[in-house]
Amino acid sequence: ISLNCRQDALLFSLLQIHIIDFDDENNMINKSVLLHDAGEIWHIGGSPADKAVLTTCYSKTSESRVLTCAAVWRMPPEWESGSHESPDDSSNNPQTLELLCHLDNMTHGSVACVLWEPMGDGKRVISLAENHVLLWDLQESSTKATISSSATLEGKGQLKFTAGKWSPHHNSTQLATANDTAIRGWDLRSMSQIYCIESAHGQLVRDLDFNPNKQYYLASCGDDCKVKFWDVRHINEPVKCLEEHSHWVWSVRYNHSHDQLLLTGSSDSRVILSNMVSISSEPFGHLVDDDDLSDNEESQQEDKGKEPLQDSIIATYEEHEDSVYAVEWSAADPWLFASLSYDGRLVINRVPRALKYRILL
Repeated sequence: ISLNCRQDALLFSLLQIHIIDFDDENNMINKSVLLHDAGEIWHIGGSPADKAVLTTCYSKTSESRVLTCAAVWRMPPEWESGSHESPDDSSNNPQTLELLCHLDNMTHGSVACVLWEPMGDGKRVISLAENHVLLWDLQESSTKATISSSATLEGKGQLKFTAGKWSPHHNSTQLATANDTAIRGWDLRSMSQIYCIESAHGQLVRDLDFNPNKQYYLASCGDDCKVKFWDVRHINEPVKCLEEHSHWVWSVRYNHSHDQLLLTGSSDSRVILSNMVSISSEPFGHLVDDDDLSDNEESQQEDKGKEPLQDSIIATYEEHEDSVYAVEWSAADPWLFASLSYDGRLVINRVPRALKYRILL
């Protein structure tokens, strides 16, 4: 699942990509379908600069081996403007994506995921293939891709990457990856490791996400049913640990605007929305300029500011009947989020209104 700069969700279903258009005013969902003939899709990502361009990781058979490849695609021109009038009709007459370029090199093995440069111009992506980090430059309107630099993970144990996240901080020069139970940080300028959390989780690490407002804070989740928060400057112990799920945690996401809000999705079929205010960029709540307060409001503000607000579970969503593999915040509305489960069910929810106003006011 990938939410782009409009109020759309990009979903994949075997050999199809479903574009879900959410009409906020009428609370309606419209679906459009595009064919992906290259193979069965396992990962998808939308360009931060062009809503019509996306990447997929998909499986195909080559010389009796199943490999996971990657490619960059473009939606049909009439879809770019959102002008297609009858999305439901596309299920009967689906169109095919336009292939722009491939991102796989058979010498590096299967691709786990492709990461777009956060807040970039859509000309740089990273692919994680087996134990290789590959930085690609996209040229000629994304129709040509060349490897500009690479790194290889070496050592003992399971060296196959399972997840990665490109940091939006430090001028986009840092990357975090997960392999087995370890989390590693990389400097993309030198393609060298800058930190390593050897036993970040008791079992496989499934997902990572950087705090959008605190440059050294990273969230992780895994098969030990835990969600952990790290300050990568001090990696001996996590800053915080959540144990609210009863099975593998597949996905963790910070809210892009309000970093105290955190989503997690798990094989226990639940989505949990947490308020991690104590380790957020506003641990004492929203700070208001003293000049804007009356005497009564000022005294209330002083009382509220004496100690940090408490972390809490805001809501547990149980609309899914199967494992929740992905959760994602909307890029257009900070109070809107979606979750996707193994059985193909997509659920769109909102942050409770009471909490929204408490954060804003």
